[in-house]
Amino acid sequence: MKALSITAASVISPLGRGVEENFRRLLEGEEGIREVDDRRFSPGVLPLALLPWQELEERFARDRDPSSFTAFEQLVLLCAGDALEKTGLDPAHPRTALVFSTTKGNVEELAGREGFSADRLRLAYTAGLLAKELGFSSAPTVISNACISGVVALIQARRMILSGHYDHVVVVGADVVSSFIVSGFESFKSLSTKACRPFDEARDGLSLGEAAAAIVLSREGGEVELLGGAISNDANHISGPSRTGEGLLLAIQKTLGMDRVPDVISAHGTATLYNDEMESIALKRAGLEGIPVNSLKGVFGHTLGAAGVLETALTAEGMVQNVFPGTRGFARHGVSGGISLSGSALQMEQNLALKTASGFGGCNAALLLKRK
Repeated sequence: MKALSITAASVISPLGRGVEENFRRLLEGEEGIREVDDRRFSPGVLPLALLPWQELEERFARDRDPSSFTAFEQLVLLCAGDALEKTGLDPAHPRTALVFSTTKGNVEELAGREGFSADRLRLAYTAGLLAKELGFSSAPTVISNACISGVVALIQARRMILSGHYDHVVVVGADVVSSFIVSGFESFKSLSTKACRPFDEARDGLSLGEAAAAIVLSREGGEVELLGGAISNDANHISGPSRTGEGLLLAIQKTLGMDRVPDVISAHGTATLYNDEMESIALKRAGLEGIPVNSLKGVFGHTLGAAGVLETALTAEGMVQNVFPGTRGFARHGVSGGISLSGSALQMEQNLALKTASGFGGCNAALLLKRK
């Protein structure tokens, strides 16, 4: 299995800007999810992990005119720009590509705004606009596959480099909270009334968050490698996961192969009743009981198209620092699979880390990170 290197990463979340700042504040116990009373999202109080938009717009205005871009576009440009700045890559080089991960993009613009074309709602159009603004000469690739989008984007980036056509791929994932997204999850009755509690016996739903994260994947360099990954579908239901974890099990097995056992597992862990249960069953069936597992969604919320990229970036940082973050909101084991969970961080060496994701439509994905 050919390994490719993570040469840079960036994160913008309610905890701050930068992987190091986010990881530090994560370990310090800072809360990303807060109770929000805002009629733009919901008629009642809702726990959300929201970005400091005024601060971000002020930073954006140092280089560009904020009035020419939506909030979502500003977020992507800031985050991708941070990652590019770390590497010194020339995005105009034909062997450098952009992969764009999102579930809803500019969906908050459905109401329409003067001066903004309806084309902004199309993900391909948005990706092209952002790629041009960032200076890419190659056409961007859009990945929008529900909640596994970020993990799939990283797998796709790896395939693009291994195809021989590219040396570097910048993967950026982002989504923002809007009334459209909130109402959609409310229609499934899948939102918690409090900050979500992944894998806990008292869990009752997910919390939504907004963030952007970027990872630069290259042929060499960096301290952590992307060793491989796999995508599957359990063909079970449009929104409900397989009760026996068939699809996720298949993705895990294809990712690990016959002889690899991860040191840690960064789970999807949305804190919904069925997803967490399914994940625990899939991990049990894969023979991974006893391996430390966490979910970061108790801090950042479910950030949709950003989730897989954000959680991979922070998992890689934990591998470098020999710290495995705990699962915020977890207190008592609430799933049938005998997975190993902790509410606090673990000091431990991590040479292999498995990242999983599951989403609507029965889609599942997994990838494997290796510390050099």
